[in-house]
This record gives sequence, structure tokens and C-alpha cells, in this order.
Amino acid sequence: MASLNKVILIGHMTADPELKQTPSGVSVCSFSIGVTRRYSKGEQSQSDFINIVAWRTTAEFIARYFRKGSAICICGSLQTRTWTDNNGNKRYATEVVADEASFVERKSESARTDDYQAPAFNSHTSEAPKFEEIAGDDDLPF
Repeated sequence: MASLNKVILIGHMTADPELKQTPSGVSVCSFSIGVTRRYSKGEQSQSDFINIVAWRTTAEFIARYFRKGSAICICGSLQTRTWTDNNGNKRYATEVVADEASFVERKSESARTDDYQAPAFNSHTSEAPKFEEIAGDDDLPF
């Protein structure tokens, strides 16, 4: 039987991301995002706060460009962990392991104060990308 573990979330950072290094020097970033649940007209909106962990270059990217309140898109997988704490109690954690992170707002829409501008293509203000025409498709495998 096949299985699939894919999570895609868009929400806002609940706090500044915290970048740390493992003893072997691998970057890891832990944070949470607030995601509003769908609701019917007349109902009160509710949010879930989801713990996220990112590793290596994804962790460094998030720590560099995102802050509390920033909108973020996370793609990854759901993971559960179990361990025994110092008091001998069995503990559990469920979190999303981020494989990808991306911007969902333009700089002018966010509260960021640094000078980073996310790359964007707008068909009304940008020139269309130039594509190279390939002569013949005889060597294509399909």
C-alpha cells in the first residue's frame, strides 16, 4: 500500500525564528506559525499554532528573511517524536519538518524593515521572459 506524508501551510510567524547549530555544525531553526481554520459565515474564526522545524539551508533562509508576523508558506512532512525526559516521563512532539519555505507577500505588504525584495514576476509591469526555441525534438525520449 502506498503512503503519502505532505504538508502545505500558509500562516504567520508567531515569534522570531530561532537559529541554532547542532554540535556537528548543522543549522536548525524552530518556530511556529498561526494558521486560521476555515469557518462558516457567522462563526468565530479560530487559529491553530503549528510547530515547525527546518534544517540546513532552509533553516538559514528562514532565520535571515522572516520575523514575527511575517507570512510564510511551508511545504514539508508531519513527524512525531518520542523521548524520555530527565524525570523518566515519556514525552511526545508532533511537528512539521520543513523541506521548503517561501514568501507569500510582497515587501510593501509585510512589516519587514530590511532591504530584501523577494523576486516576483508581474505580467503587467515586467517584460515577459525570453524562451529559447529548440530546433527539432528527435532526441527526446518521449
